[in-house]
Amino acid sequence: MRYSFIIPVYNRPEEIGELLDSLTHQTVRDFEVIIVEDGSEISCENVCNSYREQLDLHYFKKKNSGPGQTRNYGAKQAKGSYLLILDSDVVLPPDYLKAINKELDYKPSDAFGGPDRAAESFTPLQKAISISMTSFLTTGGIRGGKKKLDKFYPRSFNMGIRREVYENLGGFSNMRFGEDIDFSIRIYKNNYHCRLFPEAWVWHKRRTDFKKFWKQVFNSGIARINLYKKYPESLKIVHLLPAIFTIGVSCMLLLSLIGIISRLTLLIWVPLTPLVIYYLSVLLDGLKESHSFYIGILAGCAAYVQLTGYGCGFLKAWWRMCIRGKSEFSAYQNTFYK
Repeated sequence: MRYSFIIPVYNRPEEIGELLDSLTHQTVRDFEVIIVEDGSEISCENVCNSYREQLDLHYFKKKNSGPGQTRNYGAKQAKGSYLLILDSDVVLPPDYLKAINKELDYKPSDAFGGPDRAAESFTPLQKAISISMTSFLTTGGIRGGKKKLDKFYPRSFNMGIRREVYENLGGFSNMRFGEDIDFSIRIYKNNYHCRLFPEAWVWHKRRTDFKKFWKQVFNSGIARINLYKKYPESLKIVHLLPAIFTIGVSCMLLLSLIGIISRLTLLIWVPLTPLVIYYLSVLLDGLKESHSFYIGILAGCAAYVQLTGYGCGFLKAWWRMCIRGKSEFSAYQNTFYK
């Protein structure tokens, strides 16, 4: 068997059904599917059972220990030569495995990954979040799946690795936030080869409302500090920009508030002008990408949620872990696993 899909699930039975349905339509059939329930309160076992006749599917339950350890549990059950790591909120196009086959047949790779896209069936908000996450105006385009990247770091929503390499690295670490980037860093540090497969993309639903999206990017900000503490050289200037943006936005809003209190019209509008210009720039980028003014409006909002959420998580983790000297676990005991 060439491929084993490893999919951890936590309280998302509705999502896993869509993913499993997309797996039934793969044009390449040499694979198994391993679902690992990570201590969920809402089980997806019934959903999985409905696909057992259509897929070589194996369902497991375990106590909650976080996504990294859950993937390791699934990997121990796997039979494939390559382990394909997916998050439960993705859907695969029919030729996903065909694209991976083509790349591996052309040039073998120890590890690989692909980009993500928004499907036509996604809600306007999901499409807006996807635009924000891949826009040059928010991330510099580093998440857009461009071949020009010097190094590509696969993410857990769409990652593949040769079984032998996975085992040699010991799988994912027990980091709560940033465990997928930690894994990618260790791939390079151990002199393995990693590539971007541009055509092996997935539809990535991400989050369904701004509150959940904020939490997701907030945790990503925490993850960056986790990675900095472990690999100081991994922190780049681009990773500091959301925190700088967050501080800048806060200062501008404070100045504008002072202007309102003091009734100084110039002090009200001058600080707000760059914020409005940035919002309109993202709106126009979203309009160009989606051909929808409404999605453009939402994309502008998503950009602010994304950057300030990440920035707040980054600053909070920096204060707790770098200034106060707390460990990852002691700084976030309440959410370390769940």
